[in-house]
Order: sequence, then C-alpha cells, then structure tokens
Amino acid sequence: MIRSILVFTIIFFSLFLLSFSLHEFVIENQQINLSFSLKKVYLFHLGFSLLICVNFLIFSTVNKIFEQLGFIYLGTIVLKLILFSIIFNKPLFSDEGLSFQARLSLFIPMIVFLLTEAIFVAKILKKKQ
Repeated sequence: MIRSILVFTIIFFSLFLLSFSLHEFVIENQQINLSFSLKKVYLFHLGFSLLICVNFLIFSTVNKIFEQLGFIYLGTIVLKLILFSIIFNKPLFSDEGLSFQARLSLFIPMIVFLLTEAIFVAKILKKKQ
C-alpha cells in the first residue's frame, strides 16, 4: 500500500509539473491575462485528486466500505466541483465574465486530473474484484 501511495504521489506531482509548466508556457506566449492564479487551480486539483486516490486505496481494504466506493467516488466528484466553485468564486462568478481562454484554462487542469484520478480509482476497484 505504501508503494502505491508513493506511485500516486509521484505521478500526480509529475503530472502537475508537466501540465502546469506547459500550460503556463502557452499562456505566456499567447500573452493571455487570467483573473485567477493558474498555479492555485493546478494545486487545488493536485491536492484533491491525490487525496481521493490515497483515501480510496485505504478504504478499499475495508470490506464494508468497498462495495460503496463507486457511489462514494461520484459524491467526491460533486464535492470537488462545489469546493472549486467556493474557492474560485470571484473569477468564476464575476460581473465581467471569463474569456474563452480563461474558461479553457480552468477546464484543462480539471480534465487532466479528473481523468488520471478516474483511472487510478478504476484500478483500485478492479484490483479488489
């Protein structure tokens, strides 16, 4: 289990470094001004996705909870969206609105980390069955 947690951590941090650096490079080259911190968006997704995967790995060892992990995962996705909306309230719901590039800059990290997190959760659920 410790090895799996270490693998999750390394993969998520590598994904963060690679995708954030590439995204930041593109934003700077296109000279796009964002009304939010791109680094904070990536850090939020990194932390929450890593937390979900580690918790699912731990909870997969508990037989009573294992049967409900799929439903719990759906709840964590909703919780992630709600917390993201609360934390990034000002840029999301400002009067001036977000440009297409800003919306895309919020969407890209969400998709990158959500797909990776879903793959890991699926592996955890498949391994136990």
